[in-house]
Amino acid sequence: MARFPALGLRCVAGLLLAWHALSPSAEASETMAPAELLPGLVHFALATEDLVPVLASSNELEGESGAFLRARLLLESGHSDQGLALLEQVAGGQHHRAEAAVLLGRVYVERGQLAAAKAWFDRARKVGYGQAREQAAYGLAEMARRQGQPDQAGKILAGMNAGYWAATGYLNLAADYAAEDLNTTRALVAVRVALALAETDPDDDRRASLMDELRVRAGFLAFQNDEPDKAIGFLEQVRLDGYDTPQALYLHGLALTSKGNHRAAMQSWHRAKKYPLAFAGVAEAWMAMGRGYDLSGYLGQAGEAYLAANSAYESERVTLRKLAEGIRSRGAFKVLVADAGASDVEWFLSDSRTLTQPRLAYLLDFLQQESSQIAVHRVAELTAMSEALARQVADLAVFIQSLEQQLTTLEEDVGAPVRALKSEQEALEQRLNRIRAKTPGRSQELASLAVVLGAAADSLRGFSDRAQGRPEQIQRLLAQARRLQVNSSEYAQKAGALRQRAETELDGLALAYVEFQDQKMVAAQDKTEQQIAHLYEYLALENLEGQGP
Repeated sequence: MARFPALGLRCVAGLLLAWHALSPSAEASETMAPAELLPGLVHFALATEDLVPVLASSNELEGESGAFLRARLLLESGHSDQGLALLEQVAGGQHHRAEAAVLLGRVYVERGQLAAAKAWFDRARKVGYGQAREQAAYGLAEMARRQGQPDQAGKILAGMNAGYWAATGYLNLAADYAAEDLNTTRALVAVRVALALAETDPDDDRRASLMDELRVRAGFLAFQNDEPDKAIGFLEQVRLDGYDTPQALYLHGLALTSKGNHRAAMQSWHRAKKYPLAFAGVAEAWMAMGRGYDLSGYLGQAGEAYLAANSAYESERVTLRKLAEGIRSRGAFKVLVADAGASDVEWFLSDSRTLTQPRLAYLLDFLQQESSQIAVHRVAELTAMSEALARQVADLAVFIQSLEQQLTTLEEDVGAPVRALKSEQEALEQRLNRIRAKTPGRSQELASLAVVLGAAADSLRGFSDRAQGRPEQIQRLLAQARRLQVNSSEYAQKAGALRQRAETELDGLALAYVEFQDQKMVAAQDKTEQQIAHLYEYLALENLEGQGP
C-alpha cells in the first residue's frame, strides 16, 4: 500500500499561525482560550482529528498531561520521530506513563517491530491500571494470537478484567478456534466467555454492537454443532435495527427449519429479504425462501421464489455495474461517500438509514475492512486540506488587496489632513492667547484650555511620526502576506497531487470490492438456476410417473 506524507496539517497550521500573527486579532484570540481550557481543547481536537486550531498552542500545554498531549499532537500531525521521542520520555515519567507505553506499542506493531512493541506493552501492563492496562494486555494477546500461539493468548486474556477489551480478545480467539477445529465446542466456549465479559462494558452503544456480533457468532456455532435450540436462543436476542440483523434473521430461519418449523423459518427469511443484498445473509435468505416452500410441499411457490431470487440477483448486478461505472467516471469517494450526504467519514456509526438504502449499505460493508477505512479517511483528510488551503489563498488575496489600498491611501492623503489639523491647532492657540490678554481675571480656566491644546499638539506630532512609519510597516506585512500566498498555492498543489494519488488507490479498492460483490451475485444466480433446474426435473418426473405406462 502506498504511503502519503503528512503534509497538510503542518502546512495549514503554519499558514494559520502566520495569518494570526499578521492579524490584529491575535491577542484577542489568545484570550479566548485560557490555559486551563487548552487541555480540553486538545482532547477535542484529537477526538475529531481537527488539529489545526490547537497546533499553534501546543507548546503552551503544561501540567501533568502537557507532555503526553504534545506527543499525541506530534504523532497525529506527522512528526512521528519527535512524537515517539517525547512519548518515551512520558513513559519514563510519573504521569500517563501507561497510556504512553500503550501508544508506543501500537506504533511499533504497525511498523512490524514486534519485540519493541511487546516490551512497551509489557511495561504498560506492569505500571498501568484501568483501561490502559487492559489495552496493553489486549495488545499482547493479539500479538500472540497472530503469531500462532492461541494458548498463550488465552492465558493473557484470562488475566484481564471483564469488559470490552477482554471480550474482543475472546471473540478473535473464537474465530481462530473455529478455523482450526472441526468441532465447534472450543470456539463456542470462547464466545460464551466473551458474552459474559462484554456485558460489563459501560459504553452502551459499543456494548450493544459487540453483543450482537457475539450472539450471531454463537448462534452460528451452535447451529453447526447441531444445537438449534441454543442457536435460536442466541439469535433471538440480536437487535432488529443493527448491522448484524439480516444475518441473524437468516441463521434464525435455518435453525427453525432444522426443527421442521418451515413456516416460522420463512417468516424470518422474509424479513431478511427487506434489507439490501450488500448485507451478509440477505442473498442467502432469498434463496432459502424457495427451499422453505419446497420443504413445505409447495413446489409451485418454490419455483416462483427461486425465480424471484434470480431476478433480484440480476437486478443487483445491474446496480453494481452502475456503481462501478460511477467509480470509474467520478471516483469512489464522490460516488460512495460524498453523494451519501455525509458530513464526515464516521457518520454511518449512528445512522440507521444504511440498513434500508443499497448504496449506503455497500458503503458500510466496504468500510468493514481496515484498508478501506484507511483509504477513505486519507481521501477525506486530503480533501479537507485542499479546501482549507484554497480558502487560505483566497483570504490572503483579500488581505493583500486591503493592505495595498491602505498603503496607497497613506502615501497620498496622510500629509494633507495632518497639516490641516496642525494649522487648526495653531489657530486655536493664537485665539486663546488673544483671549487671555483681554480677560486676565479668567487666567486659571484659560490655563486649563492651554494645557488641553498643548496635549492635542503633542498628539498631532505623535500621529505624524506614526503616520510616517506606517507605510514601512504595511510594506513588511504586505511582503509577508505575499510570501504566504505563494507558499499556500504551492502547498495546495502538493495536497491536490496527494489527493489524486489517494483517490486512485481508493478507486482500486472500491472496484475490487464491487467486482467481488458481483461475483457473489453470479454464484448466487448459479445456485438458484441449479435449484430451478432440479425442481423442473423433479416436476417432469412426477408428471411422467403420473401418466403411467
